[in-house]
Amino acid sequence: MMKPNFIEKLLDAVEVEWRTMEDVAVKISSGGTPRTGVSEYYDGEIPWLRTQEVNFGEIWDTGVKITDLGLKNSSAKMIPANCVIVAMYGATVGKVGINKIPLSTNQACANIQLDDKIANYRYVFHYLSSKYEHIKSLGSGSQTNINAQIVKNYPIPIPPLKVQEEIVRILDTFSELTAELTAELTAELTARKKQYTYYRDKLLTFDEGKIVWKMLGEIGEFVRGNGLQKSDFAESGIGCIHYGQIYTYYGNFAYQTKSFVSPTLATKLKKAQKGDLIIATTSENIEDVCKPLVWLGEDEVCVSGETYVFKHNQSPKYLAYYLQTPMFFDYKKQNRTGTKVIRVHGDKLEKFKIPLPSLTEQERIVSILDKIDAVTSSITEGLSREIELRKKQYEHYRNMLLSFPKSEVEA
Repeated sequence: MMKPNFIEKLLDAVEVEWRTMEDVAVKISSGGTPRTGVSEYYDGEIPWLRTQEVNFGEIWDTGVKITDLGLKNSSAKMIPANCVIVAMYGATVGKVGINKIPLSTNQACANIQLDDKIANYRYVFHYLSSKYEHIKSLGSGSQTNINAQIVKNYPIPIPPLKVQEEIVRILDTFSELTAELTAELTAELTARKKQYTYYRDKLLTFDEGKIVWKMLGEIGEFVRGNGLQKSDFAESGIGCIHYGQIYTYYGNFAYQTKSFVSPTLATKLKKAQKGDLIIATTSENIEDVCKPLVWLGEDEVCVSGETYVFKHNQSPKYLAYYLQTPMFFDYKKQNRTGTKVIRVHGDKLEKFKIPLPSLTEQERIVSILDKIDAVTSSITEGLSREIELRKKQYEHYRNMLLSFPKSEVEA
């Protein structure tokens, strides 16, 4: 591992000149978009880069290809390999990439072709990557877009090329090691989740003739949530759960809420009691829709629209685990409505058949799955934390290597 004194020695007495990106570039350009709807302009052989494909890495291919005719009849233009590309619009604004093949881009990409006698392109890539938050903050408008002039005027410290190359060597090595470790940890995480899913589905698979199967509507009642908006949240009061939070905040079970509403509003809202399932019935994808959340808190909790509260007399955790199996996934896939916004209505949920062993057997299955779930969650948290630490370690050394005394041009 690098030590600070090594970095200090590397940068000791190094002369650094602060220049703008335009000063160190042969050319900075943006691209264009061939007119959509003209079939002759698309599905060709020319790679055409969009900003959503710029994500702090090397770019070896693009999702969309255009034709020679599309290139000639638009502002799109070819750029050589090893340009540093900065996303200027949209969700990826400020992100940086390097094209490893000649390609064209849309107008939302700032394409920086570096003067290799002044600046190493990978040095510039690492430096601009380290300034992502600052570059993004220079934007304006609802999407905080930046423009080519901001990129051209952006200041960059330029040490001698030999120093740039050594910084690149160190950061590339560190980046590769971080990427390899992250890939290994991610693969381990994926394997653990698959293992958990395998045992869960195995425990919840029953032969049709050896157990009682009943529709959910036969063992409980679906109560539709109502009225609650995120704008209704209060600092304190009665606990509440908005359907969107079921996807973004909660796991499978909850004992307390993240949000609250006033006691006055609470009187008008539908509520879940301990042991009820709160099922989110609207999502943008089939995987998430109908995610169940078991409410295990002692106090009743208010729920929003786009949810159903399922009141029943079975083991709540058993039901929640079963509603995560491939059997339920196939059912909701067949009974969904909508495309962009996907819903499963209560009358369909009522007809879903579920195997019902005795309550004692349900609790036995739950106890096993709870243990597997706890181990999987612990491993997931540990691996995720390790991945994040490795990324922060890389960023720490990158910032140390790229920290130079500031100049007037940077200010």
